[in-house]
Amino acid sequence: MLVFILKRLGYMALTMIAVSILLFLLLEISPGNVATKVLGPYSNEEQRNLWLEAHGYFEPLYVRYFAWLANFVTGDFGESIRFKVPVSQVLWPRLGNTAILGLATFAVMIPLSLVLGVLAGMREGSKLDRAISVTSIATTSVPEFASTVFVSAIFVFWLKLLPGTSTMTDGFSLRQLVLPVMVLVLYDFGYIARMTRASMAEVMTTAYIRTAVLKGLPYKQVILKHALRNALIAPFTVIMLQLNWLLSGVIVVEFFFAYKGFGALLLEASLNQDIFVIEACAMVAVFVAVASQTLADIGYTYLNPRIRFA
Repeated sequence: MLVFILKRLGYMALTMIAVSILLFLLLEISPGNVATKVLGPYSNEEQRNLWLEAHGYFEPLYVRYFAWLANFVTGDFGESIRFKVPVSQVLWPRLGNTAILGLATFAVMIPLSLVLGVLAGMREGSKLDRAISVTSIATTSVPEFASTVFVSAIFVFWLKLLPGTSTMTDGFSLRQLVLPVMVLVLYDFGYIARMTRASMAEVMTTAYIRTAVLKGLPYKQVILKHALRNALIAPFTVIMLQLNWLLSGVIVVEFFFAYKGFGALLLEASLNQDIFVIEACAMVAVFVAVASQTLADIGYTYLNPRIRFA
């Protein structure tokens, strides 16, 4: 088991190194472009050369890369061009805000989607199964930019129950978190529910489930102890993938509700060509993606011991 975990961590480290090389080549290969973005288009060549010399951009490429990577490892991401402060002072609070949004979304979405998926899979072809399937497909088919408008029109302008923005300017507010979480849950719960339903329906037709039922085991025990564990393998993969989506794929929701999160920061950095913030956001997003998949691989070993040492 330890060898398996170490192997997965090794793959994770190699992936991060490969991505860091690609990111460095894309954004740092041309020192002149970096200096222009930092100092602005109206800076002269002498000013740019002085800045490049002061920041080590005249060093050989491999020296620059290892210095750049070492800064990232130690948490030194440079200074934001737009905010005029170290990138870490902007990045970590925004990342924390998105983590709060993601945890709230997961707390609602995962129990809801798993329960509905299991109920539909247990009664494949029934009216309940069809109702859950139609609802899941309908909600997943509506993109976030459309559902944000719908829920805002209903709960903000019509019923006037909730605030239309989630700026959190007066401190943390659960009321301001309701609409962003609602939009994310509506868009994504159907996908996980459908995956759970398909996996549960397949498990329910296997020989060992039929044998357990014919032997007279309580139906509740058959579902919870035998069927559910195997049925959760495929949904577990989908759930882990949602970490990446919630980190950088919620740009529309965060921007619409003025929520100061990681996705909104990435959008602001892109619009303002804030190169050091873009680099930091990219590395953090890739780290979360690779780490989530590593955790998924390790989690498989507990859901299905047959693939423990694969």
